[in-house]
Amino acid sequence: MYKFFVENNQINGNLITITGEDYNHIANVLRMKKEEKILISNKQTSETYTCYINQINKNDIICTIIEKNDKSTEMNIKVDVYQGLPKADKMEYIIQKSVELGVNKIIPINMKYCIAKIKDEEKKNIRWNKISEVAAKQSKRNIIPKVEMSIDINKACEELKKYDLVLVAYENEENTTIKEALQNDKEVKSIAVIIGPEGGISNDEIEKLKEIGAKIVTLGKRILRTETASIVLLSMITYEYEL
Repeated sequence: MYKFFVENNQINGNLITITGEDYNHIANVLRMKKEEKILISNKQTSETYTCYINQINKNDIICTIIEKNDKSTEMNIKVDVYQGLPKADKMEYIIQKSVELGVNKIIPINMKYCIAKIKDEEKKNIRWNKISEVAAKQSKRNIIPKVEMSIDINKACEELKKYDLVLVAYENEENTTIKEALQNDKEVKSIAVIIGPEGGISNDEIEKLKEIGAKIVTLGKRILRTETASIVLLSMITYEYEL
């Protein structure tokens, strides 16, 4: 079944009204018909419903709720990715794959060795959140993970203090493995993952992250690209806490 998201005010009793881009996608792209079933999630509550298409009108689609779907597609713990800003195409790939793998939120960080510079960040942020929404639909998430506006390393360090576990993938770390870090903290409820940009993480930034209790870990013997590191980390977290 195809998946869609609606605002709370689009739900009225057992009826859900779909408009805008999703209306066009259902009616004109997918060419769905009456009685076909779809999944719909409430953006505000993450509640998900199995519905069938009741009416296809000129400007909206009316769906009837068949049942509430209590099967969650979300991870058992909250995992946020703090991503050192890479080039634009890489960021889009990171967002797409991170959402598919269950990330809760993505926060871009301006770091010392960032090559990319964001122009018109508000416009870029709208596009990044749209990519997140499309990936959430494809992977049948109950939520649309938010992509925040970028922050600097000092702001990031303040935010990171609220997490149960903070993991920093660092190419120069040789002793502590991601496996060890995860297996030593099995009871955590929230994890922050910090990934450096193409140029890596500076020594000063590593020291700041150590000061707030972050665990510096290696992802193995080989050096990974920034767009690969988040995928590897999220996959390992999924294995340890979910599978």
